[in-house]
Amino acid sequence: MSDSAITTGKTGRGTLYRGDPGMWSWVAHRITGVATFFFLFAHVLDTALVRVSPNAYDEIIATYKTPLVNLLEVGLVGAVLYHALNGIRIMLVDFWEKGARYQRPMLWTILGVWVLVMIPGAYYMLERTITEMFGG
Repeated sequence: MSDSAITTGKTGRGTLYRGDPGMWSWVAHRITGVATFFFLFAHVLDTALVRVSPNAYDEIIATYKTPLVNLLEVGLVGAVLYHALNGIRIMLVDFWEKGARYQRPMLWTILGVWVLVMIPGAYYMLERTITEMFGG
């Protein structure tokens, strides 16, 4: 394999580049941003529905009290939290002169903070649903 194949990441059978945490954080940042956008779009639409048909609005809100939607809410909180923390990391990489040097440790730090916040957050968000489903 030539040096140019290694540098460009092309081997003839696809790419040689498998990704590293920085690439996955980039992908996750885009996915969480798009997911948050679509949630906000749906939220604006269902809130606007109250002016058109209050009964339809009440029916939509009633569907939000299901266990599935509760799981989706936990996912939404996780997405927004990751997107916000990673956004801070990106700003530090862009605007702090030492940011590029510390981008990897900052990534692991924000992931650690994300886990530390999500564990109790998910517990409290899912507590009502688990109690309703399994008793307690």
